[in-house]
Amino acid sequence: MTAVPRLTITQDNQFWFDAVREGRLEIQQCNECGTLRHPPGPACPACRSFEWKTVESSRRGTLHSWTIIHHPQDPAFEYPLAVGLIDLDEGIRIVADIAGVDHDTLEIGMELEVGFAEHAHGEILPQLRKPGGDA
Repeated sequence: MTAVPRLTITQDNQFWFDAVREGRLEIQQCNECGTLRHPPGPACPACRSFEWKTVESSRRGTLHSWTIIHHPQDPAFEYPLAVGLIDLDEGIRIVADIAGVDHDTLEIGMELEVGFAEHAHGEILPQLRKPGGDA
């Protein structure tokens, strides 16, 4: 039994979760000013336009920051759990678990890529990995 809540999917983020399930990382882009934004939202934070499209991310970037979580523990995760903030090549940041990387080797600026993995409730979410790892 896990205490992790189910994903909250709305009309503003449905496209993102659909793409992730298909193995793609989509980013919102404002039709008016071209600003990329994440997390998804209804309006551009730069010009307030409600018109947007998506662009597909290369899924590559560099580690901006990370933390190692020890407690509280939930059976949905393996501990210690590394969670990172990655600067994607497109210029936005996302937060995700880090998998397959020795925690002692993590360093700001190291190259990582976004893969996808099953999480609580069978949901698929991004996961940070070394370049060239499994999708």
